[in-house]
Amino acid sequence: MLPATILSPDVLPAAARWLDLAGLAVFAASGALAAAKRGQTVVTAIFFGLITGVGGGTVRDLLIDAPVFWVHDARAASMCLIVALVIWITPERWWRDEALGWFDAIGLAAYAVFGAAKALGYGVPPVPAVLMGVMSACFGGIIRDVLAGEPSILMRPELYVTAAALAAASYVGLVLLGVPIGWSAVVAASAGFG
Repeated sequence: MLPATILSPDVLPAAARWLDLAGLAVFAASGALAAAKRGQTVVTAIFFGLITGVGGGTVRDLLIDAPVFWVHDARAASMCLIVALVIWITPERWWRDEALGWFDAIGLAAYAVFGAAKALGYGVPPVPAVLMGVMSACFGGIIRDVLAGEPSILMRPELYVTAAALAAASYVGLVLLGVPIGWSAVVAASAGFG
């Protein structure tokens, strides 16, 4: 039997919710920034923010038979909306060209761990849990790139999917080795970000 995960009701429930919202904010920022840099309308920026923020987690939840998180918790969609509006109304010169990459890298590392943890919490075996972590971290960005007409993150030279796999696999492996949940999450996210 697997130990409790970060998403178990008795382990860090409030912290997990705040980490989830922070991850949503970072991914929503990357989506809204992609739209804003192309001179799109505020509605398009909000749509890009929402689809990038919730895309990977939506697919994960459907696959692990969990309630789709943002449908049942208005905070998720609200966070994406607010972040997209902030990105859209701020002057473009405030956002360096590297901002999209930084937002993606931070969100990727956190969400790979979060997705793997949620999958373990729903009783998914370790290997599929790693894949759910990768899916959580990457799928929103893939959708964003397809909609923006950009080459998919899968086809870029950056180690995007590899970093997500490293973070998710590190988390699952550390949890299986009995490393405390908090330490497992920090070490795994750092590995995926670094």
